[in-house]
Formats: sequence, C-alpha cells, structure tokens
Amino acid sequence: MPDRCAVLGQPIAHSLSPVMHRAAYAELGIDWTYDAFEVAEDELAAYLASAGPDLRGLSLTMPLKRVAIDLADKVDPVAELIGAANTLVFEPDGSRSAYNTDVPGLVNAFAEHGIAQADSAVILGGGATAASTLAAIRGMGVREATLVVRDASKATRLADLAAELGIATAVATFDQTEQIGGFDLCISTLPGGAVDPYAEHFAAVAPVVFDVAYHPWPTRLAQVAYGIGTELLNGLDLLVHQATLQVEMMTGRSPAPLAAMRSAALEELDNRDPGAR
Repeated sequence: MPDRCAVLGQPIAHSLSPVMHRAAYAELGIDWTYDAFEVAEDELAAYLASAGPDLRGLSLTMPLKRVAIDLADKVDPVAELIGAANTLVFEPDGSRSAYNTDVPGLVNAFAEHGIAQADSAVILGGGATAASTLAAIRGMGVREATLVVRDASKATRLADLAAELGIATAVATFDQTEQIGGFDLCISTLPGGAVDPYAEHFAAVAPVVFDVAYHPWPTRLAQVAYGIGTELLNGLDLLVHQATLQVEMMTGRSPAPLAAMRSAALEELDNRDPGAR
C-alpha cells in the first residue's frame, strides 16, 4: 500500500488540502494518497488509535487544532505557545509530533510579497487565526499591535499571548473604528463579509492588508484596498504556504512545489464557483 496522509476536521468538504497535497505528490513523483475525513473533536483519539502504519501525516482544521496537542508525543514550541496544532507527523518510531505551520506559513506569505519586517500591526478578530497571526508578526519584528474585536472582554487570552510574545497590545472594539489607524500591517482574520461595514476604513489604515478570506473573492475589504492601491494578500497565500511546509514535514522532500499547489487550489476554486474570482 502507498503511504498516505489526510486532512481531518468538521466540516471538511470545503477543504482545499487534498488538491494541493495531491498536486505536490504528482510534481514530486511520489505515489502517496491524500484524503479528507470528517472527524469531530471527541473522535480524534479513536481515529489516531486505529491508524495503520502507512499513515504519515495529518492536516487538522477546526475543531481539532487544540485537542491534537494533548494527543501528541512531542509538541513544537510554536504550537504549544499558541495552543493550536494544524499538523501531526507520524515519526518512524511510531510517535506523533504536533506542529503549527500557519505561523511560518504567514511569515512566508508576507516574504513572498517582499515584506519581511514591520513595526506595528492591527489585527481584526480574536480567534485561533488571530493567535497564529500574533506569533507570526512577532517573528517579523512587530512590537506594537492593536486587536479589534466585537467584545473586548473576550480578548483576554489574546492579550496575554501578546504579552508573552513581547508585543505591546491595545484592545479596541469595532465601535471605535474611526479612532484606529497608522500601522504597517492590517490583518483581518474574520470571515468574508464580517469586515464589510468597516472596509473603507481598514483598507486605508496600513500600506499592506492581509485578508484571511479567499472564497468568494474579492471581499469588500479587498475591493477597496485594490481601489486605493494598498498592497493586498489573501487567505490563499497563507493556505498554500502552510501546506507546502506540511508536505515537506510529512514526505521529507524539500522544497515543496509551491506553484503547482497554488495552481491546483485556484483551479479547484474556479471549478466550485466559476467566475467567483
């Protein structure tokens, strides 16, 4: 049997991981398989216990990123710090290693656009992606950040993480939008449409905007950013870069074929909804 990998989560039908990883295997000339399985949080332990010796790695989406840490034998410091792992690698000795490729993936996505350093950032949203974003921008040198959330009382964990990372952080709500401005980076970790009422403002608060959304595209935030000449990254940039790191970890082959993986993801999005991009 060929070696195999998979992506797990709930829901999972929307995942682009299968087409990206399969494209990588084809480009690398390796006979591996990669599938998608719907697995709930309370089902992950049983899934891992039943995995055969041919399983080499797993990509993990929500709601599995936190529980995966408790089920790993070794946890990468970045994953441990932010409390989320999106990758499990099965080592030759049978042990499981947990990693977070979202953090270096975001750094690499910015680097591809020639952005390696920044001093300040504003982050829209307070979920797991925002936590990964904090760790990523700290690696780019950011020392000051503002977190913009719907409910300031729910930003305590993120603020604590920022403090641990050495980032001086302010917390604001969207009601205070007009008072927020003057950053090197603006990063929206919210679903497409959630930023629409504030798009005109946040498209202009920094010379670079990263919008975690990628389908449908463009979002209102992206449209405004395009219109005023703000440099723009989207969620597909992050998705592809974090997936290349997963391929390298799981297969031991480097570098992963970034262009082929991006092309496969774009083709899949076009097939799902022609003209949406």
